[in-house]
Amino acid sequence: MASAAAVRTAPRGRIDKRQAILDAAFDVFAERGYAQALVQEIAERAGVAKPTVYNHFTDKETLFRATLTAAAHTVMDGNIATLDRMRSPGDDLRAALNEVAYQLVRSCCDRRSRSLRWLTYAQVARFPDLIEIVQGCTSVRIAEAMADRLARLTLAGRLRPCDPAVAAEQLLALITGPLETRSRLGTRKPTGAEMRALAEAAVDTFLRAYATDPR
Repeated sequence: MASAAAVRTAPRGRIDKRQAILDAAFDVFAERGYAQALVQEIAERAGVAKPTVYNHFTDKETLFRATLTAAAHTVMDGNIATLDRMRSPGDDLRAALNEVAYQLVRSCCDRRSRSLRWLTYAQVARFPDLIEIVQGCTSVRIAEAMADRLARLTLAGRLRPCDPAVAAEQLLALITGPLETRSRLGTRKPTGAEMRALAEAAVDTFLRAYATDPR
C-alpha cells in the first residue's frame, strides 16, 4: 500500500510533468513549426519518456492544441496583471497609462506572444478553432479587462462618459496597430525606445479624446 506521502506527491508530480511537456512543446513548435516538430524531441526536452507524452496527450494534434491554449492563458494572465495598475493610477493618470501601454507593447513583442501568433496563423487551415481560442484568451479577454478598468476611471471622473468597451477597443488599437508596422508583422523586435514612444503616442491620442483633464 502506498504511503500517505507518496499519495500526496503523485498528483503534484503529474502536474509538473504535464507543465514540463507543455513548455518543451511550445519551444519545439515555435522553432520547428507544427509539421516538423517531433514528439520525441519534445519528450527529450521535457525530460520524460515519449510514452509519457502520449499518456498526457493522446496525439500530436492534441498536444498542439493544449500547448497553444496554455500559452494563450499565460499571455492573458500577464497582460491582465499589467492592467491591474489602472485600478489605482494615482494622481498622474497619464504616467500610469503610459506604463501600462508600454508593458502591453513589451508583451506583444516578447518571444512567447510572437511565437503564439505565428503558430496560430500558420496552422489556421488545419486548426481553425484555435483562432477563436487564442483570441478569446488574448485580445478578447484583455479588451474586456481594459473596459472594466476604463469604466472605473469614468466613474471616478477621470475620463469623460463613454462606452468603455469602445474606448478599450480604441486604446488597444492605438497600441497594437502601429506595432504591426514597426515590428514588420512580428519579424523585428522594436527597441525599448521605440516601444516607449509608441506607447506614449497611443496614450496621448487616447487622453486627448477621453480624459476630463488631458494634461
